[in-house]
Amino acid sequence: MPHPRFGSDEIARRGGRLYQQLIQSGVATEANLGRILSIDIETGEYELGDDPLVTSRRLQARHAGAAIWTERVGYDAVYALSGTSTRTPS
Repeated sequence: MPHPRFGSDEIARRGGRLYQQLIQSGVATEANLGRILSIDIETGEYELGDDPLVTSRRLQARHAGAAIWTERVGYDAVYALSGTSTRTPS
């Protein structure tokens, strides 16, 4: 379902920028490799966990209607078709 205030390209742009500039250095550890990170693109708040539904719902509980971007720590995609995903350079 589309977000009422932001298009998918804007959510991806803002979420990617927040992750790279403010969040990645604090969460990109071996212990978190492969975990899910959901980011509220308006507040910069995030949740780290193992399930994207759980992390998104935690953010939605704090900010109803939040525009959320999700990343897999250390990988280029949350899910991969054909069962393989690529690690991003550290």
